[in-house]
Amino acid sequence: KLLAALALVPVLAVASEGGFPLDRAPDRSSDLSALQNGARLFVNYCLNCHSASLVRYNRLRDIGLSEDQIRENLLFTSDKVGDLMKATMPEKDAKAWFGGVPPDLSVIIRAKASGAGSGADYVYTYLRTYHQDETRPTGWNNLTFPGVGMPNVLWELQGVRKAKFVEEKDPHNEGKTVHTFAGFEQVTPGKLSAPEFDSQVADLVAFMGWMAEPVKAKREALGVWVLMFLGLLVLLTWR
Repeated sequence: KLLAALALVPVLAVASEGGFPLDRAPDRSSDLSALQNGARLFVNYCLNCHSASLVRYNRLRDIGLSEDQIRENLLFTSDKVGDLMKATMPEKDAKAWFGGVPPDLSVIIRAKASGAGSGADYVYTYLRTYHQDETRPTGWNNLTFPGVGMPNVLWELQGVRKAKFVEEKDPHNEGKTVHTFAGFEQVTPGKLSAPEFDSQVADLVAFMGWMAEPVKAKREALGVWVLMFLGLLVLLTWR
């Protein structure tokens, strides 16, 4: 279960830090069913290794879940509804298996925002660009994060893919060639089709975005009223 740790026509953004272009993540921040499904995916595939220690389980009531639903569907250990979302894997084991403790994901969406795109774009692309690589210790590599230490925890859903590369002439130097990505080759099918998998990843990314700032929707809604009040105040002051 440890390896068991996200619309459909992506729009390319600019290149990521690793040089791979980021896909635009679908915005499902106001879709409660997507956020709830994303919470399920996060607990089942991410929380085994990664914590979200700034979020409590009972905060999931904000996305329409009751405490009974949280307790029955999202708590698989002795955790209580009021507990923080901490990884089930002991830090000692994480260091032994991965060489370090997997990072906390509470605000990963905000942390990964850059000139290349939003944090949601980064995570959405990252989780969809894993490919089999026998030269890596885990057997997996990633186009968005080359040399990644994390295995592809969603491989059962996506299936096993290999990345195809071709040698092309360097447009800046005719005497050299460059290693260019030429698509994926599906080795074994997953439980989901490609569009279904992308949709599940989008739900997971939406939940992680909500998790990074649970009050964002309320803040933005309040901001509209504040601006309207200030506009009215300016008008009255001018009159």
